[in-house]
Amino acid sequence: MASPSYFVSDLHLFSRRSLAASHERALHAAAGKADAFVLGGDIFDFRWSMLHSTEATVDAAIRWLDELVGSHKQCDFQYVLGNHDANERFVTALNRYAKTVKNLNCHPYYLRMGSSVFLHGDVADRAAICPDRLRKRREHWGRDERRGQVRNLLYDLAVNTRLHKLAGKVVHPRKRVAARIVNYLHRVEQGPMQGVEHIYFGHTHDALSHYRHDHVNFHNGGAPIAGLDFRIVPTVG
Repeated sequence: MASPSYFVSDLHLFSRRSLAASHERALHAAAGKADAFVLGGDIFDFRWSMLHSTEATVDAAIRWLDELVGSHKQCDFQYVLGNHDANERFVTALNRYAKTVKNLNCHPYYLRMGSSVFLHGDVADRAAICPDRLRKRREHWGRDERRGQVRNLLYDLAVNTRLHKLAGKVVHPRKRVAARIVNYLHRVEQGPMQGVEHIYFGHTHDALSHYRHDHVNFHNGGAPIAGLDFRIVPTVG
C-alpha cells in the first residue's frame, strides 16, 4: 500500500489569532507517515505577525520549517506560496533554505502532482485573473508591512464576534470560488482539459471536501482560527 500524502494551508503562524500551535503534534504525526506533504500557502503570516519585526518573523518561520522538514526526512515537502507569506524577505530566505535540504521544494503559484493541482487560492479574489495579474498582486504583498496595534484590535473584534466567518461566506461563495480557480487553471493549462480531477486550495478558510464543480473535486482544509473548521487534508489522485 502506498504511503499517504497530505495538504495543509492557512496556519497563519505568528498571528495572535492563529490556533495552529494546538495542531503541531497532528502535523508531525501526519508528516511522519507521509511520502509527500504540500504546504499550501499562508503557513506564516507576515502582515499580522506578533513578533517585533519582519526579520524576526522570517527567522522564526525558517526555524519552524526546519523543525518540520528536518524531523521527517522520508517525506517530500512542497511549499506553495500564498499571499500572507509572499513577503520578499521570507521568499528569499525560503529559497535559500530549500537549497540546503533534499526534501523541500518551493513553488510560487501552483503545483501539479498526477491528476491533482495545489494552489493557494487567492486567484479567487478577482474575476478573470491571469498569471500576470497574480504576479503583480503578489509583488504588492511582497512589500507588505506588519499592521499596528489598532488594526490588530479591530481584527480581534471581527474574530470574537464571528464577523470573519460571515465575511468569508459573502466574499468567497463556493461556486464563485470554484469557477474562478478553474478559469485561472485553464489560463495556465492545468485545468480539467489537462486531466485535473482534484484541486486543493486554501485562502478562503472555508473547509470543504469533494465539492464538485466543472467535473473537478475541490478540497480545502479551512484555517485554525476561532470559529472556523480546520483539518489536515489527505490527498487523492
